[in-house]
Amino acid sequence: MTTDNDHLIALVQGASRGIGLAFVRRLLEDDRIGRLYATCRSPAAATDLQQLAGRNERLVVLSLDLLDETSIAAAAARVQADSGRLDWLINASGILHDGDMQPERSLAKVEADSLVKAFRINALGPLLVAKAFEPLLKRSRQARFASLSARVGSIGDNRLGGWYAYRSTKAALNQMTRTLSVQWRRLTHPILCVALHPGTVATDLSAPFTRSYDPAKVFTPARAARQLLDVLDGLGPEDTGGFFAWDGSPIPW
Repeated sequence: MTTDNDHLIALVQGASRGIGLAFVRRLLEDDRIGRLYATCRSPAAATDLQQLAGRNERLVVLSLDLLDETSIAAAAARVQADSGRLDWLINASGILHDGDMQPERSLAKVEADSLVKAFRINALGPLLVAKAFEPLLKRSRQARFASLSARVGSIGDNRLGGWYAYRSTKAALNQMTRTLSVQWRRLTHPILCVALHPGTVATDLSAPFTRSYDPAKVFTPARAARQLLDVLDGLGPEDTGGFFAWDGSPIPW
């Protein structure tokens, strides 16, 4: 399979389910995308992704584990070998709860192991992805790098407290995004780098906490992906380093 240089080469990191999978489906509908890479920890178990790949030769499914820097480097090497550049990269992975790990409603619930795990996935993971894929993004004249953050990661908007690990790791992701943008805006061909807030989305991540929400205020993954891609598509060089909500409005740090 070859890719025309006029087409975009995109990658969705964390694409096996939820918003990540919805990003893949939406991007496959975009005729500008010449090749789309979708990564996840266990491609063999990602049934929906594999079915999409079986029906669309533009889609390539790769293994990438945010907790394993070797696997991140291997995924970047595969994209390098196949395509030689990358135009859009979207980090969709994130963790809020997992087994015994739950959002902390009080200080007494804070556990070091859970904090470390959340930092490695929510903050350090996207930074390591940036490190591995930077050479490929630099070869694009229209590169965009976006990471899914959350409004609860805003320090200025924090009025409720709690959720120490999730809030702190998303705040760290925001700072890393801002720092990357400062470095990347100095390039000959700057890389646009932003954090995006999807709103409340009906996924496994949010399911335990949205039962009392107004259904009209909970987006489907498909709608969330469409809205965020519209925001990302509409950003200009002056927006790099920003933190934007699903409707394009800026969020305070």
